[in-house]
Order: sequence, then structure tokens, then C-alpha cells
Amino acid sequence: MNCQMPAPLKSGDLLKVIAPSGALKEFAAFEKGVEIWRSRGYKVEISNSISDRFGYLAGKDSDRINQLSEAWNDPECKGILCARGGYGSARILENWQWKSHHKWLVGFSDITCLLWSLYNQGKSGVHSAVLTTLAAEPDWSTERLFNLVEGRPIAPLQGIGWGGGIVTGILLPANLTVATHLLGTSIQPNFDGVILALEDVTEAPYRIDRLLTQWRLSGVLAKVRGIALGRFSRCEAPPNILSWTIAEVLRDRLSDLNIPIVSDLPFGHDGCNAALPVGLLAKLDAERGILAI
Repeated sequence: MNCQMPAPLKSGDLLKVIAPSGALKEFAAFEKGVEIWRSRGYKVEISNSISDRFGYLAGKDSDRINQLSEAWNDPECKGILCARGGYGSARILENWQWKSHHKWLVGFSDITCLLWSLYNQGKSGVHSAVLTTLAAEPDWSTERLFNLVEGRPIAPLQGIGWGGGIVTGILLPANLTVATHLLGTSIQPNFDGVILALEDVTEAPYRIDRLLTQWRLSGVLAKVRGIALGRFSRCEAPPNILSWTIAEVLRDRLSDLNIPIVSDLPFGHDGCNAALPVGLLAKLDAERGILAI
């Protein structure tokens, strides 16, 4: 399912900021991220309830639904910027229905839930830095994000090819942990013809093993055409604990699938997080280690 992209953004467009997941804590980083978008000429409007807190969530489910609904249904709003990830976006999707509008949705990590839900409607979003992480991006990565949403081409990404040839498919980026918890739900997409792009953070190697084993047992990995692996940061085992490395786990759980795989691509947590469009045709070259849109 090759998704429809929203109209390219342009200077002067209105963008709205929401917090659909965890409570906002990194206020200085958040303000820097907002300023980056404003410096490009965008009008950035922040939800009045952006600082709300309900336990570990950025407000009650009803309040976060209202944030999303108000932004999505505003005809003047051309894009939605997510403040941060964390946890909680799946909770607001239980009875959510996307209206026919289409606008940019930008985020990653827990925002995987919203991106995949939107993908199921045939609409593309952007797997990219949230506002609390945008200021830490290198210049080339920030420029890549703006090239994507403003309608310009984006360069291929270089990683390490595992061999297996070259394949084209529909790119479906995700945080591995979040995506695993969507398997078997109404948000699980059709994986036929998909190139999965996966990243994760703070998961011990045995937990990544468990997640990938669930994917194997579910049967969905038999449908995908290729896998693009980003950064798996802070995924080391605790000291003095007998364990495989995260690289060894990935090889063990994926290398026998007989599909093209590229690892060490520059996206994910704790480092450059190259923007990836959701639902567009991509080419994965596992001989040269290249992911291209």
C-alpha cells in the first residue's frame, strides 16, 4: 500500500504541537525544538495542555484525544508535531477514527502507534525526531527532515549490508517494542511487501530476543521483503551478566530469514535520527548497505 503524502509544507504554514504520549519533562530541549521549526518560517501553535500530567502520561486520555482531534480537524493546520514519546499514544487510539483530512504527522518512538494507525488509512507520516530531541540532531539530519516535508528529495542512507540482494517495498518504520505490542491488534498493518525499519532503546539483549521471537512466532516476518535496522542504543546487558551482545541477538534472530537486511543505519534514539517517510516505496540494497526512498 503506497501511501498518499500530504501537500508539501511552506513557510507561513500553521503547525500544531501535541503531547499524545508521556508527560513533558525536557522543557529546555522542547523549546529549542519548537524554535527550529519557527526559524524556518512556520507558525507553531502549542496546545494549552502541553504541560499536563496524569501519572506518567501527558494528561488524561480524553485530554490527549482532544489535543489530537483539535489539531487534526483544524483546516488551517498543515502539520502536527509531537512533543515527545514515552508511553501512552496507543491508549488514545482505542476508539479513535481518522477523519478524511490529511496533514503531516511527525514523531517517533511511542508515536509509532499514531504513524501505523495513519498508515492503515493509506496516509503517510514521518518517522523523525520529536520536539524534545530535534535540537540534538546534526545539521544534515535536520535538513533531511525539512527536505522531506517541504517536498524535496532525500538522500539514501548508508549502513552495513548483510547480503541477500536488493529489494523494493513499502517502508514501514517503527520502534520495535512499541510495534510488537501492536501485533494482533486493530492497528497491526498488512505486512505483505513491506520493508520494516526498526530501532529501539534501553532494552536488554534478552528482551530484544523475546520481541523478535514473538515476531517470528506470529508469522509476520515471513511476509516482509526486507529489514532495515537503525540504532539499538543502551541495549547492553548489565555488567557481570552472561549475555549475547545486541548485535549477536539481531544476527541470531534475523539472519536466517533469507531476506535482504541492512543494519547500523543512522536512525533511532541517542544519535542522529534520519527522517523516514512512512508508507512510501523504498529500495533496500543489502549488498552495498543502502536504504533509498
